[in-house]
Amino acid sequence: MARSTPARVAVAAGAVVLLVAGLGACSSAGDDEHPEKRSFTLEGTTLTVDSDDSALEIVAADGHAGGRIEVTRWFDGSVVAGGEPETTWDMEDGDRLVLRENCSGFIADCSTKHRIEVPHGVTVKVEDGDGSVRASGFRDALTVRTGDGSVHVTDTTGPLDLRTGDGSVRVEDATGPLRMHTNDGSIRADVDSRQVRARTGDGSVRLELGTVPDLVESRSGDGSVTIALPRATYRVATETGDGAVDVSVPHDDASGHVVSARTGDGKVTVRTAN
Repeated sequence: MARSTPARVAVAAGAVVLLVAGLGACSSAGDDEHPEKRSFTLEGTTLTVDSDDSALEIVAADGHAGGRIEVTRWFDGSVVAGGEPETTWDMEDGDRLVLRENCSGFIADCSTKHRIEVPHGVTVKVEDGDGSVRASGFRDALTVRTGDGSVHVTDTTGPLDLRTGDGSVRVEDATGPLRMHTNDGSIRADVDSRQVRARTGDGSVRLELGTVPDLVESRSGDGSVTIALPRATYRVATETGDGAVDVSVPHDDASGHVVSARTGDGKVTVRTAN
C-alpha cells in the first residue's frame, strides 16, 4: 500500500531531525592525541614546503641528523560522519615537501596542522595556499609565502622574507635582514636587525629596533606607522596623505642611518625607544 502524503512528510521530517542531530553532535579532533609522524630524507641544503591548506609550524632544531626532515600532522578540524580528510605528504625531487588535503564526505572543518622540524644548515622556502605559518630557530635564510593567513617568526639570525596576501605579520628576536609584506593586515616587529623593510596595503606598522639600523623602510596604504629606534642620529624621510607627523629622534641629512616612514592615511611617528 502506498504511504499517504502525511506519512511521507513525517518520514522526511524525521530524516531532517536525524541529520540535524548528527550535525549538532559532530566530533572535534582539535585535541588529536594520536598525530601521524613521518620522516623524510632531504637531498641538499634547501627545502621547499608546498602546502595547499594547512597551518604550518616550522622549527630549526638542534640534535636533528643532517638530511632528515621530521613531520608531525594533527587533524585540527571536525567531522560529522566518516573519517578524517585524505592526506598525502611526499618528498618530491629530494627537496620539495608536498602536503595535500582532500576534504570529502561529512567534514564540518577540514583544518590540519603540520609541525616540520629541520636541522640547522637548511634554507627553507614556504609556499602555503591557505593557512597560518609559524617559524622559529632559524640561522639560515627563511622565505614564507602564504595566500591567506598570519605569519609569526621568532628567534632567528638568518635573512627573513615574509609575505602574506591577507593576514598579519609579526617578528620577534630576529637579527638578520628582514623584509615583511602583507596586502591586508598589520605588521609588528621587535628586532635587532640592521635592515628592515615593511609594507602593508591596509593596516598599521609598528617597528621597534634594539640595534641602530642602517636602513628602515616602512609603508602603509591605510594605517599608522610607528618606528622606535635606539638613540642615534638618523636621516629621516616621512610622508602621510592624511595624518600627523611626529619625529623626535635626532636627525641629520648626512647620517648613514636611513629611516623612511610613509602612509596614505594615518599618523607617522619616529621616536627614540624607551
